[in-house]
Amino acid sequence: MNTLRIVIADDHQVVRLGVRSLLESHVGWEVCGEAADGREAIDKCEQLKPDLVILDICMPKLNGVDTARQILKAAPSQRILILTAVDSEQVIRECLEVGVRGWLWKSDETRNLILAVEALQSYRTFFTPRVAELVLNGYLQTSHRRSAETIVAKLSPREREVVQLLSEGNTTKEVASMLHVTVKTAETHRTNMMRKLGIHSIAELVLYAVRNSIVQVQLPVPVLGHTKPDFRRAELLSQGERIPPPAC
Repeated sequence: MNTLRIVIADDHQVVRLGVRSLLESHVGWEVCGEAADGREAIDKCEQLKPDLVILDICMPKLNGVDTARQILKAAPSQRILILTAVDSEQVIRECLEVGVRGWLWKSDETRNLILAVEALQSYRTFFTPRVAELVLNGYLQTSHRRSAETIVAKLSPREREVVQLLSEGNTTKEVASMLHVTVKTAETHRTNMMRKLGIHSIAELVLYAVRNSIVQVQLPVPVLGHTKPDFRRAELLSQGERIPPPAC
């Protein structure tokens, strides 16, 4: 039997190491690469041509949904397993529509990871029962679902990338550099998004994107009483200003 070559993408090193250790204890499986963010995952797939990619949803620079979308656009037969803590019916359906064929939660038993990889190795799907439950329950909320779908459809893939990078606190100049476009182009994307969504500030843009699952971002762990992300800081940063960290 040929070796199953796997790439693991997760922004937490301890998760990558744990998953690697578990998978490489299985005869015939090899972790050929790791990635700490969505863009690195895409690069690894282009370089290494793995048989299977294991993706988290909440990753810097590019979330798991859009990472999967770009990977599958370049390699439609690529097998992708989502391993995440995200519990969102909308995100699950987006992944299914993109072409993801496996979904597992980080809270699941470790044996389920083995079963999931075995399933995808044999070109089968693997979804925990909770996935079916979430998707089914989602159809009971049709008006909200259709509204969210309409909002997502308004944004191009590039605009979604810009939203995520702005949500992570990057300035417009930094976004332009990361996407290899001019600052003017990045500003145009930002302006177009705000016009489409009918909002008037970067703070509103970030809040709207997170609330409607347009982007998946992990909120920082509370430190010394700072329990909320500072969206005013995000707005100032987007205008090119450098703001010192809040005093503790």
